[in-house]
Amino acid sequence: MRRLALTVLVSVVAGCCPPEPTTEKHAQLHGLFEEEWSFRLAENPLLATFQGRHENGDRLPSVRRADEERRDATWRQMLERLEAIDRGTLSNDDQVSYDIFERLLRERIESFELGSYRLPLTVDSGFHIQFARLANQVPLATVDDYDNYIARLRAFPDYVEQHVELLREGIEHGMTLPQVVLDGYEVTIESHVVDDPAASVFWPPFENLPETIPQDQHQRLRQAGEDAIRDAVVPGYRAFLEFMVGEYVLAARTTLGASELPGGEEYYAHLIRRFTTLDDLDADKIHQIGLEEVARIRAEMEEIIAEVGFEGDFAAFLEFLRTDPQFYAETPEELLREASYISKRMDGKLPSLFGTLPRRPYGVEPVPDHLAPKYTAGRYVGAARGSTQPGLYWVNTYALESRPLYVLAALTLHEAVPGHHLQSALAQEMENLPEFRRSLYLSAFGEGWGLYSEWLGVEAGIYDGPYENFGRLTYEMWRACRLVVDTGLHAKGWTRDQAMEYMASNTALSLHEVRTETDRYISWPGQALAYKLGELKIKELRRRTEEALGERFDVREFHDVVLGNGSVPLAVLSRIVERYIEQKTADA
Repeated sequence: MRRLALTVLVSVVAGCCPPEPTTEKHAQLHGLFEEEWSFRLAENPLLATFQGRHENGDRLPSVRRADEERRDATWRQMLERLEAIDRGTLSNDDQVSYDIFERLLRERIESFELGSYRLPLTVDSGFHIQFARLANQVPLATVDDYDNYIARLRAFPDYVEQHVELLREGIEHGMTLPQVVLDGYEVTIESHVVDDPAASVFWPPFENLPETIPQDQHQRLRQAGEDAIRDAVVPGYRAFLEFMVGEYVLAARTTLGASELPGGEEYYAHLIRRFTTLDDLDADKIHQIGLEEVARIRAEMEEIIAEVGFEGDFAAFLEFLRTDPQFYAETPEELLREASYISKRMDGKLPSLFGTLPRRPYGVEPVPDHLAPKYTAGRYVGAARGSTQPGLYWVNTYALESRPLYVLAALTLHEAVPGHHLQSALAQEMENLPEFRRSLYLSAFGEGWGLYSEWLGVEAGIYDGPYENFGRLTYEMWRACRLVVDTGLHAKGWTRDQAMEYMASNTALSLHEVRTETDRYISWPGQALAYKLGELKIKELRRRTEEALGERFDVREFHDVVLGNGSVPLAVLSRIVERYIEQKTADA
């Protein structure tokens, strides 16, 4: 009942008093939503599986150029039909969905026009990395499930070839990843080129088949799985490795910034709009916001240095943090135990901060070995809808000397709870939203919430002592630096060394993390802007709500309002909160 009340409470208005919805327009709008959702699930069987739909469970997506063009034509036709619906006749909730849907369609069309499909990789993500998690993302309870899994394994070589075609087109058009960030990239591929199928990450489902599989099928399925890994998966990864090492890396561009790509300035402006969901910011404004935030956070960090009585300057303190053994785990197990302990402490604080909590739990696991060397410190990996798997908080246990314990609390709150797990699991369970919104993830909202969640740990009493609080600030500084570094790299001609120096001199991140993070920003323009800009907006909205409601402000209710509509553009979030304030004030 509380969730229902909040849903009613936070319904958004685009104008003051929109007319009552017409059944016909509502039906047209939601019919279009359902058509788009069905089309996307048919086009992307992996997405369908993740959403608990298994009718195409033996297929992989097609990313051939002709299919990209066909999808683009579909988005354009759907946009025309959407614009034919009079938005002013819709209810408040339908106007929100209309606005989000329109934005998504326009972004897809613009992305195709700019040739984004020619860059299907970043330094720590790609189709081959996603595919390596297939065994954890598909149902494996029946013979049909296993046959579907095997069919997908056998389809992998063609899937590789399709991506190679896109990457070759990128080479032709000068649209590639920068060569410098590809150093060591082969580890994400060669880990899957194994001599023994039993050593493959795709083998464990065949190790111990579930009791639901008839005994007379065990041998057949194991043999088919072994054959598929040996004859399809390994050759697929080997072919991709040979292409990347022997062709792509050699042809990759020697420039860094997105603005140096063909049509690069327009491309980067598109990425800024896409990742921030804000239309009134350009690279110069964002760069300045970053500089101001860096200065503010630096002052707070200096206060902590004085508090602990450290004798030395800021650089010396960072060196102390990076090198003193007291701040580092001695074993991967120790790091994972500490992350788990922080997670459970925060779990205990959730009822005092949220009125609505998700049903799905989460677990803590290490980043897989085949990803860890080039991977970030941690990440949240969601579970497929309807699956029996939990969400996962991945902690990187590679190079322990680069994984300081003083930042672990901030990382945990961001990736697990009250960050990405709480937000994502709640969105999946919202039955009042159109399907396309239940699965939607917008970086500015999601990553802004993650960074806000780190700050929320102060209110929850999670940070133990000045060093952990300095770790929280260094994570906040890291996100502020991203505003400066991302715009510096992609709009102002910064070098890789210049970006790393800026990060290293302003944060207590390990030098290994400084390198991997800088390469991530180079290979994924614009995404790094989402964190700080999203957090600033959520904090601004909280201040506005506290000031407007005074003693009637309820932090649990505010958080439920922010998360109660799933992932939304920041401008829409502002309207949601404003509507909540209006209704709360009117009820006084």
